[in-house]
Amino acid sequence: QVQLVESGGGLVQAGGSLRLSCKASGTVVSINTGEWYRQAPGKQRELVAEITRVGIRNYLDSVKGRSTISIDNAENTVHLQMNNLNPEDTAVYTCSAEVGIDTIGSTWFGSGQGTQVTVSS
Repeated sequence: QVQLVESGGGLVQAGGSLRLSCKASGTVVSINTGEWYRQAPGKQRELVAEITRVGIRNYLDSVKGRSTISIDNAENTVHLQMNNLNPEDTAVYTCSAEVGIDTIGSTWFGSGQGTQVTVSS
């Protein structure tokens, strides 16, 4: 029905930037909300950023000021721009989204498989 696929991860040096993308495919009318989580080895999963139905953005304190989450409904994609990366940002990043699947308000909520971000010092 709907799939979310992340991309944009990789190996980057400290101080660099990455733009993570989460593309929804299938029966997609709109993306209503988006969230990016991350989990580093041996650590709990944490919510990095979220954007609500009305466009309110919330960020993890450690990424605030250097990250931006956005929804591009023309491309059915949730983006996470991260700047000034540091080794503590190394983790698997996973997106979740609420997707509108028809014109009468039905929705689907799910998550992708994740993309690895590795920041070298």
